[in-house]
Amino acid sequence: MELFALDGKAAVVTGGGRGIGAASARRLAEAGARVAVLDLEPGAGDGLRIACDVTDAAALEDAFARAAAELGGIDILVNSAGRAVRKPAADLSREDWDGVIGLNLTALFFASRIAARHMKPRGGGSIVNLASIMGLSGGIFPNASYQASKGGVVNLTRALALEWAADRIRVNAIAPTFVRTELTVPVFSSPELLARVMAHTPLGVLPEPDDIAAAVLYLAGPAARCVTGVVLPVDSGYLAR
Repeated sequence: MELFALDGKAAVVTGGGRGIGAASARRLAEAGARVAVLDLEPGAGDGLRIACDVTDAAALEDAFARAAAELGGIDILVNSAGRAVRKPAADLSREDWDGVIGLNLTALFFASRIAARHMKPRGGGSIVNLASIMGLSGGIFPNASYQASKGGVVNLTRALALEWAADRIRVNAIAPTFVRTELTVPVFSSPELLARVMAHTPLGVLPEPDDIAAAVLYLAGPAARCVTGVVLPVDSGYLAR
């Protein structure tokens, strides 16, 4: 068995138009998977591209139905769509809170449930969620809605892993540290904020999107066939402190 080959597999990546999602879609395709990218702006490139607001339940159902029809099924789901609103908790509006929880946690749950319905008749599958070190720690900067949403992703991953294990559907998550994407522009554009991040980075180097995508490839494929319910940090040592 080629441990990292995905030949014949069909994968859906939410938030796959940019950043970690785009890197993950590329990695899966390079490993042999047929890939559908779901995003508000899915961009151009190889594979199936579907414009979709994943917080819209009806649009999400339609997008998965189209992906399954055109790819010949669904074996892998990568839940990468996400957002953050970095404000002190006292300044966070209800709209801010609902927007972050709605995309990072609620949409992830419904995407996972739809994918699981497609995976069960195929004898199983793999779901990889993008959590965060902020779901396993109090963080460095005020970011309460993001931290709450990612903490929810961490335990939802465990809950779904147990519930769907009998169907051979593995559910895991990755917890990245700060990665240079559109989401982290405010941090990477500020020498002061970046210095605070690096003070919590024992390895002295932060991962790139491709480093996170490599972990996605591992959890999605046969190398991790007996791995479920785990949250894998890719954090340069942040959580080891």
